[in-house]
Amino acid sequence: MAEDRFARTAQRAAARQDSRAAELAEQVHSFVQPAGDERAIDVGCGAGALALALAPLVREVVGVDRVPELLELARERAPANAQFIEADATSLPFDAASFDLVGTLRTLHHVRRPELVIAELARVARAGGRVLVIDQLAPIDPLDAFPIDRFERARDAAHARLLPDIDLRQLFEANSLALLRSRQEEESRELGAYLDLAGCDGDARAQALSLAPHGPDSYVATLGCYLLESR
Repeated sequence: MAEDRFARTAQRAAARQDSRAAELAEQVHSFVQPAGDERAIDVGCGAGALALALAPLVREVVGVDRVPELLELARERAPANAQFIEADATSLPFDAASFDLVGTLRTLHHVRRPELVIAELARVARAGGRVLVIDQLAPIDPLDAFPIDRFERARDAAHARLLPDIDLRQLFEANSLALLRSRQEEESRELGAYLDLAGCDGDARAQALSLAPHGPDSYVATLGCYLLESR
């Protein structure tokens, strides 16, 4: 199960998160530009990376995840205006229009039906509220996307499928989310550390290395960032 993998690698994920916390906080601040009085939610929060980046910028923030071990690490790092609860991203335990700012960071590619997550993000966002989606993107050509997904699944059994930019935009439109701004950036990952992060070792590591799309040393991923308005 995906939850088992995330539980096993929770400490590793939290350490990496801590090392990049200041960088993420600056990126979120400049891209989202929150007013400061928002009630926010981080869906699929893991150890709380996005929620903790938002906490100094908003009135309050809630983090939601299915892995208790990750939530506990998030709580250890949480300021007074952040809370973390166990819940499913495809069925959030909140009323409609409960949040001013809704976000998810690197979550969708772990979900078998990402359209359900997008629908929930849209449901809990108030009219005129903001929705932030950040995730790795697939190439638009399925033939180019296939080897990347094959590598990602070999590295991490929790990986489902990367979505291309056009599919995400269609999901946003289907859920009445209007695009305010977006950007794409190339993210270079040292392959050994990237495999370590997923707890990929033994035969699984050898297989993943053999499938690495850019050779045995580094891996360049495309990250998509979207800020939307709920209508």
